[in-house]
Parts: sequence; C-alpha cells; structure tokens
Amino acid sequence: MQTKSQPQPAEQYLRDTQVSKRYNVHRGTPWRWAADPSTGFPKPISLSPRVTVWALTDLLAFEATKAAKGRGA
Repeated sequence: MQTKSQPQPAEQYLRDTQVSKRYNVHRGTPWRWAADPSTGFPKPISLSPRVTVWALTDLLAFEATKAAKGRGA
C-alpha cells in the first residue's frame, strides 16, 4: 500500500519593500544588512536581472537566531 505524502507549501518570497515593512526600516536597510556579514542577515536571491527577493524561510530562520541570542542561548 502506498501512502501519499503531504504536499509541501510553495516557498514564499518577499521583495525589498516587503522586507523593509516587515522590519519597519528604510527600503535600503535590508540591502545594507545583507552586504554586512556580521549582521547574519540572509542574502537576497536574484530571480532575474531586475527581480531580487528574500526567501521567507531564510528571514524566519534569521529571526529565530536573533530571538535565541536575545534570550542568551
């Protein structure tokens, strides 16, 4: 008997304007964070020459890491 696996939800991507709204910062700030390795902010993904996004899963992992560091873990 074969069991069907649950379909995985599609990856969600956010543009720079959406990322800046998520963190309540200027639109250029996520770009600055991504360029600075010491921030730990995820790198954007280039989908085409004029479309660059961040994976929501990468942002959630970044947030979890920052929350854990804030708790002293």
